[in-house]
Amino acid sequence: MHPLPADLKVFDIGKRAIWTGVLLSCAVGLLFYLATARTIEHDAQTRFNNMSRSVQTAINGRIKSYSDVLRGCASLFQTSSLTREQFHRYVEGLSLEHEFPGIEAIYFARHIEEAERPAFEETMRKEIASMSSGYPPFRIFPPGRRPTYHVITYIEPIGSWAHRVGIDVTGGGEHESLNASRDTGQLQASNAPLRTLSGPNRTVLFMRLPIYRHDRPAKTVEERRAAYRGSVGLGFTVQKLLQGVVDQMPVPGVRLILTDIGIPPGKTGTRNTDQAQVLFDSKATAGLPASSSVKANSKNFSTMLPVGFNKRLWEAQFTVNRQNLYTGFDVYVPWLAMLAGFVSTLLVYILFQTLTSSRRNAVALAQNMTKELRASEAKLQLSNENLRRLGAHAENIKEEERKRIAREIHDDLGQNLLALRIEADMLASRTGTRHPRLNARARATLNQIDATIKSVRQIINDLRPNVLDLGLNAAVDWQITEFRRRTGIGCDLAETHQDIQVSDHCATALFRILQESLSNISRHANATRVQVVLRVEREWIWMSVGDNGRGIHPTCRHKPGSFGLVGIEERVNILGGTFEIHSDAGTGTTIRVAVPMRVALEGPLRGRFSAAHQDAALV
Repeated sequence: MHPLPADLKVFDIGKRAIWTGVLLSCAVGLLFYLATARTIEHDAQTRFNNMSRSVQTAINGRIKSYSDVLRGCASLFQTSSLTREQFHRYVEGLSLEHEFPGIEAIYFARHIEEAERPAFEETMRKEIASMSSGYPPFRIFPPGRRPTYHVITYIEPIGSWAHRVGIDVTGGGEHESLNASRDTGQLQASNAPLRTLSGPNRTVLFMRLPIYRHDRPAKTVEERRAAYRGSVGLGFTVQKLLQGVVDQMPVPGVRLILTDIGIPPGKTGTRNTDQAQVLFDSKATAGLPASSSVKANSKNFSTMLPVGFNKRLWEAQFTVNRQNLYTGFDVYVPWLAMLAGFVSTLLVYILFQTLTSSRRNAVALAQNMTKELRASEAKLQLSNENLRRLGAHAENIKEEERKRIAREIHDDLGQNLLALRIEADMLASRTGTRHPRLNARARATLNQIDATIKSVRQIINDLRPNVLDLGLNAAVDWQITEFRRRTGIGCDLAETHQDIQVSDHCATALFRILQESLSNISRHANATRVQVVLRVEREWIWMSVGDNGRGIHPTCRHKPGSFGLVGIEERVNILGGTFEIHSDAGTGTTIRVAVPMRVALEGPLRGRFSAAHQDAALV
């Protein structure tokens, strides 16, 4: 064989180098293409996931606010006997249409037995007939006799829900759910839409809380059944709950499907064995029913996120076409990357700049989403503040009503009893020698009148002690004296300042806190010694109540139906103060509250609930 010429060897090597370079360049360009395509896809997927989580947070926040509204209503029914007019003003003050647009109605269902039905119906007919609040003539429906009833007696807004007054929710198949709520004392969420109100692309759900008699214990199941009065319920429309949530996403064409999958494994409660049901589909119309899910494919992004509805679990599926997340430039970036890898380092540099720009866009989008999240948190905080202001307003109404009732008892009943005593005393004096039997009857009547006057004075003191008009120090000293006399427990008072000057509202709040603390000690602590400290230090009013009793177990501080410590904390928050509780089993309990002197002198309510609102509420 003859060797090839040198020029042919060079040509052959150059040809192989060119093909090797071309193949290598194609391989590098292909790798750049695949890597860039994956990066853009992942970036789009990440942005979409962040958007979906922002919507998930908004939905959870709205559900939490609805639960807070329901708990506030339950507390109102638990602590006092409401009239329909008071309940109407309370719900009207919530501004449901603006603050909670998803809430359709808030109601109270009274629990009665079959034997109580005739008297209950007669009472309700007379009560509603004497009102002009929009309630229709009362009747219980559906018809028929049942062992027990849960009859809706209060419902607001009454204008569009008057037809629900008198309905027995037990007759609608909610008996098992009502019993579970009654026996556990916990918030119960509906496991199915309300059939009578739901329809195409409209799903109505509800939550309820049991109400127990405040003068009976409710620690065990048997005690809760005996003390059960009924339940407070809240109905809302899922479509209104989610109104505007999907529209806030910066990407068009996002589809949201919300599905109720029941109670997750491991949670307590009755498990729903039915199939998962669709509650909301943003693409559903009157002619196109909602779909249970959208299958993922190469044309769309889909993510599934959990949403907690009390003890039930919802799944929110977000789906969007991938092209809606891509910009026009994103489509050509992979080809430019392949060209950059194939041609020169310059194009590689251009690709690097493109990816850097894409990352900057992702950071800017993440910052915008963070701002939206902070705005949502601010709205939630504002909602909580409004609820706290509403609680303060309700507390003021209750204290003013107590003061009014005590004043009227003192001015009317007290004066009448005094006049009657004078007459009886005159009769006893004139019949002392001439009519001994009549004199004995007159003396007995006089003693009965004295006992009645003493009872009336005790009622007035229970409503609002007159000693509060003498100042905080006098009220505290009087309450401690009454506590010693009533319970026989030793109680000491340590004061550093005499005649502490505070507003009437602050004095009443601190007095009620002391009253509730001493009541808890007498009922639960088994204490033999109590120490009360009242002092002013560094522009703060400090009050502490300590005992040597058995202490409070951590699991007992938030029992269902127990609102003592919660009420104390809310009163302190309204005053802008601080609340601490220190307790260990067997070592006693100490409660410390502190109120700024500035607030104590001026009063805590500002802004939305003015004195004019308070006066209007008492009319």
